[in-house]
Order: sequence, then C-alpha cells, then structure tokens
Amino acid sequence: MKPAAARGLLLSSLCLALCCRGGARGSPTSSDNHEWKKLIMVHHWPVTVCKEVEKDCRDPPDYWTIHGLWPDRAEECNGSWPFNFEEIKDLLPEMKMYWPDVIHPLNHSHFWKHEWEKHGTCAAQLDALNSQKKYFGGSLGLYEKLELNSILQKLGIKPSINYYQISDIKDALASMYGVVPKVQCLPPKQGEEVQTIGQIELCFTKDLRLRNCTEPGELGESGRAWGPGLEVCEDGPAFYPPPPQSAR
Repeated sequence: MKPAAARGLLLSSLCLALCCRGGARGSPTSSDNHEWKKLIMVHHWPVTVCKEVEKDCRDPPDYWTIHGLWPDRAEECNGSWPFNFEEIKDLLPEMKMYWPDVIHPLNHSHFWKHEWEKHGTCAAQLDALNSQKKYFGGSLGLYEKLELNSILQKLGIKPSINYYQISDIKDALASMYGVVPKVQCLPPKQGEEVQTIGQIELCFTKDLRLRNCTEPGELGESGRAWGPGLEVCEDGPAFYPPPPQSAR
C-alpha cells in the first residue's frame, strides 16, 4: 500500500476505533486540576522491556504490544474510581494478546489496574473513554487501527542484529501516518555500542485525530520519556533487538 493511501485509510478509520467497543456509562469525572492536551498511544517492544528491567522474561512476544493510552501531564485523576476487572472480562482474550504484562505474565490484571488508575481515570474526561470498558476497548481499537507491527514490516523495519538510524525510522513512520512519532530508547550500557529501541508513541488530539507528538513551542517534551531507564532516542544508530530465540 502506498504511503498516501495508507495514511488516508488510517485517518478515516481511527475515529471509528473507539465506537465499536464498550457502551456508554455514567461515570465520575476528573478534577479541573488535571488538565491535559493530548493522548499518547504507547507501544513497547517486549524484548527491550525485559532488558530494561534486567529481568529474564520468559518468551517475550515478537510483536509490539500496548504499554498504555496516556493523557499528557495528568496522572491519577480520580482516586475514588478503582479498577474493576469484571468490567473488561469480555475483552480478556485481546487484552492478553495485545496488552500483556510482559514482566509478570501470570498477573496481567496488576498491570491493567495500574494503567487504569494512573492514566485511564484521566482519559475518562472524554466521553469516548469514560468507562473502564470504553478506555480499554478504545485503546485496543486504536492499537489495531494503527497497525504498527504491520506498518513497520511494510517499511522493511524488522528486528535485526544490524543497526537502524533513528531519523530513518521516524521519517518512514511519518510518511505512513502523516504525523511525527516519538521513539524512545535505552541508552547504551557499559560495553554496548548503541542505544536500544524500546517504545514508539503516536499521539492524538482530544477529538482523537492523529497529531505530532511534539509541536513547535511545546515545553518540557524534548527529553521526556515514559518508563524507567528510557530516554528519547538520540539521532544516530540504534539496535532493534530480535527475540532471543530469533537472534543469530
């Protein structure tokens, strides 16, 4: 698919992603003190997640998974709205597949609880995300519509023992999505030559339209990264590590 055609398809379908999952429900609203401007769809690379926490993860998925859907500059907006696993039970097969807890694979719900309480209660300011069912279902819908795994494959960007240039990855993704993403890396540790790709963010306006993750004049974004040990990737080479069983 040509970049222009792919971009048009994405833009026409993303707003439908939140409409096909979950029903509306009356819900508590966040305080006016928790203002935010954009939503960040955060994908992480499971192999790097395992490396990041220096934990021997068992068979990490060989595809990009969801870290979260996060409003910027707002966290833990409603402490009186606890996570309720029963509300998302019918999403469980997709949640386990696309939103797994890579570090604690036997206790996914702890990860989902954290994401809801820290980020979902803030995203719930939007009618499209104002219940746990709609927040998690909507996040899954956006993940599926963005098709990051498929897009990277089409661009020829695959896990490899060879290095990629960060600028090439960002430019290639921008050509497909029509917006500038943010790519995050683990800095090289002692004995390593280059940084390691860990997360890719794609950002949305409050009306769920793709937008650049950083716009001119925005402050405090250039070096900000989500996740312990991660930093916004430096321009230059980066390692996109294959799963252990695929490494050669």
